[in-house]
Amino acid sequence: MADIARKANAQWMGNLREGKGTISSGSGTLKDAQYSFGTRFENGVGTNPEELLAAAHAGCFTMQLSALLAAHGHDPQDVRTEATCEMVRDGAGFKISAMRLQVRGKVGNIDDAEFQKHVAQAAEVCPLSRVMHGNVEITYDAVLE
Repeated sequence: MADIARKANAQWMGNLREGKGTISSGSGTLKDAQYSFGTRFENGVGTNPEELLAAAHAGCFTMQLSALLAAHGHDPQDVRTEATCEMVRDGAGFKISAMRLQVRGKVGNIDDAEFQKHVAQAAEVCPLSRVMHGNVEITYDAVLE
């Protein structure tokens, strides 16, 4: 039995190119967020699964890093992560090839070497990083401000 379970749902109506869909989260934060071929493969208005994966990874990684910093006596005053989810063509379709993390932190009681150590550890133990490990290249650039 799972310790934690979260739900989301999606609906799609129509074919791939002209169809449209909505995505909602169990918490209600996302409610019928629009997605389509245009939002996924072009630059249309709305969301897409890859953007949501990037948002989820940025949130998970940032929380994990902040927890590690605090657990080691540092003061994570402001930790920010921008995640970029990259896709490439793969045969007849696409695959997620990389997740690029840009990490910025204002942290008390720490030097850059220690900060980099905790960033590397967060990249290994963050639950979403672990899901992608071995399937998606995860890189990070971390700056202590």
